[in-house]
Amino acid sequence: MAGLHVPIGRGRAASLAAVLSGVLLAFSFPHYGHAAVAWVALLPLLVVLCQERGVARGFVLGLLTGLVHFAGTIYWIGAVMNGYGGLPLPVAYLVLGLLVGYLALFPACFAAGMVVVVRQLGPRGLFAAPALWVTTELGRIHLFTGFPWELLGYSQAGVAPVAQTASLAGVLGVSALVVLVNAAAAYAALTPPRRWLPVAATAAIVAASVAFGVWRLRDAALLTTGTPLRVAALQGNVAQDEKWEPRRSETILAGYLEQTRRAAADGASLIVWPEASTPFAFELDPRGERVREAARETGAHVLVGSTLIEPAPDYRYYNTAFLVDPSGATAGVYRKQRLVPFGEYVPLQQALFFVSPLVEGVAGFSAGSGPSTLPVAGSSVGTAICYEIIYPALVRDLVRAGSELLVTITNDAWYGRSAAPYQHFQQAGMRAVEQGRYLVRAANTGISGIFDPYGRALSRTALFESAVVVGEVRLHDGLTVYGRIGDAPAYAGVAVTALLLWACRRRR
Repeated sequence: MAGLHVPIGRGRAASLAAVLSGVLLAFSFPHYGHAAVAWVALLPLLVVLCQERGVARGFVLGLLTGLVHFAGTIYWIGAVMNGYGGLPLPVAYLVLGLLVGYLALFPACFAAGMVVVVRQLGPRGLFAAPALWVTTELGRIHLFTGFPWELLGYSQAGVAPVAQTASLAGVLGVSALVVLVNAAAAYAALTPPRRWLPVAATAAIVAASVAFGVWRLRDAALLTTGTPLRVAALQGNVAQDEKWEPRRSETILAGYLEQTRRAAADGASLIVWPEASTPFAFELDPRGERVREAARETGAHVLVGSTLIEPAPDYRYYNTAFLVDPSGATAGVYRKQRLVPFGEYVPLQQALFFVSPLVEGVAGFSAGSGPSTLPVAGSSVGTAICYEIIYPALVRDLVRAGSELLVTITNDAWYGRSAAPYQHFQQAGMRAVEQGRYLVRAANTGISGIFDPYGRALSRTALFESAVVVGEVRLHDGLTVYGRIGDAPAYAGVAVTALLLWACRRRR
């Protein structure tokens, strides 16, 4: 390939630029990074891609960016697989490396596509970057069950005026906006000021987006309309290595029951326990009756994370949320649909023979089917369990099925004090913006909290503390623009990408 025959100095500079973009992308996310970094993170990569003629070389540069980016973002997976998956340290980091390598293919494809476009269109082709980037992020969401952890748009979850764009076009719309600014900056670096009309147009788009966000936040209609409901999120702070210890089961259950009574005394009508909070299968163990007694005693709805076991002949296991009503009866059940790879099932077990200790340690859960909501006082609550909250379409399906309040329950004890709990909490907030719903998050060891429909954390706990979060939410049944159209703008980006690449290849 002609693009591979570059002077050694230039090749090194291009590789360093690609690595720099990877570092900046990693520092766009919590808890070490800052949202502002995302607006320039792709700038070094885009500039050098404009100077490359070879698609293969562009792919390699994008791969470099992706390897650094994901190694710096999901570094914690290796420690989790070593500490809790039973894998020897070298094997655990081999698995992490394979995952990082797979995820890096998406920025690599983005970069290769950019070389095709700018080779034909020159610097103007940089403005195809939002469409190409969103296309690859859609791939991350859907291919091979998906792993859409920390899409670029999540970097702005804490910047409320910018995050409101998600109510129109979802987190992928925010990603496109951030990439557009990176593309405009690269264009400005490569062209004289007299040709900066596209840069001015980009500034106008960003200004309009921020103005919309400011207007939506000032309007704040979702804070004063809708039926009020007092809710509580419990954080039991149970260490992962103690969670299934038989000698600790009584203490764990007693702790959650005591927190339930405290929350009810503070007026909570819906009390949310974390994922897998009971140290037993809720419906099969006699101790489940004590949870039902607590619901009858307090007159509250209690949402409990536990395991559902379907008996012989199938013996299926489900990661489940049970809703117990004030009469003590099970009013609803939600089975987790999106299972965690290497946590709740092991994909490609035959190919990944070297992770046999992990295979033996994974419970082999089955996936639930279809969106189902839970009934609370004549209203509907949609529940996402753990990593499901990072799937925009799954949460949208819950809202379109009637959910007036979003709840997510999780157990982030696996991740220790790494960046993972902060990243997970941040991503949950974006679902509140997209759907215009309050969101309650109960996490075993944190971070627990309540988000308003604009993605702002009204309350949040610290990591590894026992806590009860109580607050008032409002139930809503309207739909945001994103709730109505979903990822249609992102799929339009896929169409633009396909058309551009076809036209450029044909022109060449």
